[in-house]
Formats: sequence, structure tokens, C-alpha cells
Amino acid sequence: MVAMVLLAAVPLLYPPIPPLVDLLGHMGRYRVMLDGNAPSLSALYHFQWALMGNLGVDLAVYPLAKLIGLEPAVKLVVIAIPMVTVAGMLWVAREVHHRLPPTVMFALPLAYGHHFLFGFVNYSLSVGLALLAFGLWLRLGRHRRYRLRAALFVPISVLIWLCHAFGWGMLGLLVFSAEFVRAHDDGRSWWRSVLRATGQSLILALPLILMLAWREGAGGQTADWFNFSNKMFSLRTVLRDRWIMWDRLSFLLEILIVIFAVVYPRLTLSRMLTFTTIVLAVTFVLLPRIIFGSAYADMRLMPFVLAMALLAIRFRRDTDLKVGWVLASVALAFVLARTASVTWSLKLASDEYDRQLTALDHMPVGAKVVSLVGLGCTKDASWPMWRNAHLGGLVVVRKLGFSNDHWDVEGAKLLTVIYDQAGAFRYDPSNLVVPNRCPARWARPIDLPLRTIPRQAFDYLWLINPPAHDPKLVAGMQKVWGLPDGSALYRIPKQGVTPAP
Repeated sequence: MVAMVLLAAVPLLYPPIPPLVDLLGHMGRYRVMLDGNAPSLSALYHFQWALMGNLGVDLAVYPLAKLIGLEPAVKLVVIAIPMVTVAGMLWVAREVHHRLPPTVMFALPLAYGHHFLFGFVNYSLSVGLALLAFGLWLRLGRHRRYRLRAALFVPISVLIWLCHAFGWGMLGLLVFSAEFVRAHDDGRSWWRSVLRATGQSLILALPLILMLAWREGAGGQTADWFNFSNKMFSLRTVLRDRWIMWDRLSFLLEILIVIFAVVYPRLTLSRMLTFTTIVLAVTFVLLPRIIFGSAYADMRLMPFVLAMALLAIRFRRDTDLKVGWVLASVALAFVLARTASVTWSLKLASDEYDRQLTALDHMPVGAKVVSLVGLGCTKDASWPMWRNAHLGGLVVVRKLGFSNDHWDVEGAKLLTVIYDQAGAFRYDPSNLVVPNRCPARWARPIDLPLRTIPRQAFDYLWLINPPAHDPKLVAGMQKVWGLPDGSALYRIPKQGVTPAP
């Protein structure tokens, strides 16, 4: 178990900055959180602490960065997330099965699922802590320490909610499912089991008051219900990283393991974790894509639906040693292979960061930079994670300047852009572009933002992996840096004339 937890840290040891998609944008916010009084930042951003269910990594980074600096603090906190998640999975399996079946290892690569590599770090931290808390809940229940459990889980529920409200919600679903099965196994009817599970879950209810205070008048869109096309894509992308065939084959193997456990007579599924899987799966189907302005709300849950199904597998009676050795060997090989592939993928991304970030050497402190990052046109063509999408955040981190890749999520943000001259280029997704004539909805064709950039508001234009574009649209700008892939940094003259549409 210790080896598996330590192994979870390996993919993030090499990169000085964890190359997770959204993390660099968050790091820009952390810099303003720490140094917002700097003149170059105070004129651009306003940071205000607020009580909300989305503070996990912010709260962890704040004191640590005071001691060791921002970038090392972020690295340490982010490395801890998959380690905590793996530890939580192992603890839950140990409490449910009273031992660790070899199939448990198939679930561990999901700690580096799509949700984590996308950079949903607050959510990922909250779910890792929720799994640890669920293991503790089961252990205290097994020893009938109900009063101690109630006393502990009031503050635990608040802590997890502060990290991210979705993690707190997931803990509630896990606890309800476990207590329902426990009550039914004790001989209660279905209806009385529901009442019993609901009563036990109320121990976690204090954050509801905090939630009401947070969301009162906060706004934030909740939309895109029952988008089954997107849900199927979320299912196929639970292990999305870089190589589409390898990632999909890995997902297929995990599905086949669950099917094998159902049909093979010497294996079975824990009733508790099977019911938990069903509850999480139904929740995934019912959730909309956007909740309170946060996108991919349903997608984030999918890796843990699959993880619970894998954690549920065990031998029906005594372990069949021959089958056990085969399953253990395949599972260990799978864990090592996924760890190796993610490690190499993050190494490649980190090396790409090193090349791209040499552009910062050509910017002064306080530079106002508009970045445009090229993405693929189709979902499959853009399968590799968009790890450069928020490279502009490092302009804030290292140059105390302006970047156009923060998020404007009503009621769920600590950072507000007050630099009105940037106009439509104040927030994400103004930093994302696709090839011209591309029908993709997640970004604009590159020529459109190049035509409409308010040149007087910015000092530099940073093109990162840009698609082909009309060179006339950068006329009058001075190229000061470039890479063979077309990435370039242009200085924008203050008296430059914006080309006519």
C-alpha cells in the first residue's frame, strides 16, 4: 500500500511546474493572492477572499508559498493530490473487503484521470480527501464508534466543502450508499433503510448552511442537462492524456475487468460498493454539464464511478491463488504501464513548457500580454490534453503582468479583472483559438481575435502553437521571439493601427 501511494507521486517529480491544463491559470490567481499589492498587479486585478466551496488548493498554497515560494508550493500540493486519492481508494477497499483484492490496483490509475490532468485541482483535492474520509467513516462504523464519528465528521464535512463543494457532495453520496446497504443488511426494509441512511448522512449537513450563504444572490449558470453525447464522450475520456489508442485501450481493459468480475463464478462484487457505483452512475446521468457556472460538472464524476466498480471486485470465497496471481500480475503491469505513460507524457509537456516560456525572457515586468493558443478542430484531433491553454498565466506568476486566461465564473471567483481596456480579452476563453473555418464551439477561428485585439491595451501578442492565419493581421507588430512550430511573441506598438476587418 505504501509503495502504491509513493508510486502515485512519480509522474509529477520531473516537471518543475505540474503541466495540468487549467493549473497555470490558477497559478496566476495565486500570484495575485500573494502579491496583489504590487503596483503592476493592483492596476489589473482585484483579489478578495470569500467563503465558498472552491478554495482547496488556494488555502493550501497560501501559507506554503510564504515559506518556499509559489512554484515549489504548487508542485508539492499538486503532488499530494494523487497520493491522497490512491491512499483513499486503498483504505476504502481495505475497510469493505477486510483485505486488498489484487483487482484493487486497476482502480489506482484513475487518480490521474481526465479530471486531474485537466487541472481541476480543487475538485481533485476534495475528492481525494472525501475518499480518505469515507475510509474513516467505514472504519468507525465497523467498530461502532458512532458518537466519535459524528463529532469528527462535522468539521471534516466543512473542510471538504471548503476544498470543493462537489467533493463534499460526493462524500454525501458515498456515506448514504454505505449506510443504506448496512441498514438493509441488518434486516431493515428498503424504505426504513433509506430513512436510516438519510439520518446518518445529516451529520454532513452543516455545509448546506454555508452553501446557502455562498450562493445567495451569487448567480452562476446551471445548464446543459441530459447532454448524452457529451456524457458518452466523458465516459470514453476518463483516462484521456496524450495517445488516443493507448488511453482508450486502458479504459477498455478496466471495463473488461468489471465485466469479467460479473461473469466469472469465483469473483463477485461487494454489495456496498456496487450500490455506491449505481448511485454515482445515476448522479452522473442526472447532473448537468454546467453547475453554478462550473463546466464539466458531470464529467468530473465519471472516473470515480469506474473506480468504485473496480474497488467492488473481490473473490467470492477463499482466494483462488492461480487466478489471483494472474489478476495481480496483470493489474500491477497495468499500474506500472499507466504510470510510465503519464510520467513520459508530463515530461514531454514540461519540456514544451520550457521551450515556450523562453518567451517570458523578452517581456518586461508588468507586461500586458494577450495570448492566443491554438487547439485542434475535432474532439479526436485534439485528444492530447490542451496543456498550453493557460501558459499565459505564467506572465502573471513570473512577470506580474496581465494575461487574458482567467475565468469569469459568477459567484465562484476570488479574482476579478479590473483592466477594462482589455475589453473582450479580459477572460478565458479569449485565449483559445482554432483553425479558420473550423466548426468547433470551444474556441474562435484565429483570424477573428487577431482582427479585434484592442492593440492600445496590450504590450505583446503571444501566439502559442497557432494555426495558419493571415499574416496581414500582425502587420505593424515587431516579432521579438519565435519557435519552429509557429509560436511567436510580437511587440505591439502603442500607435499601431488595427487592420480593418
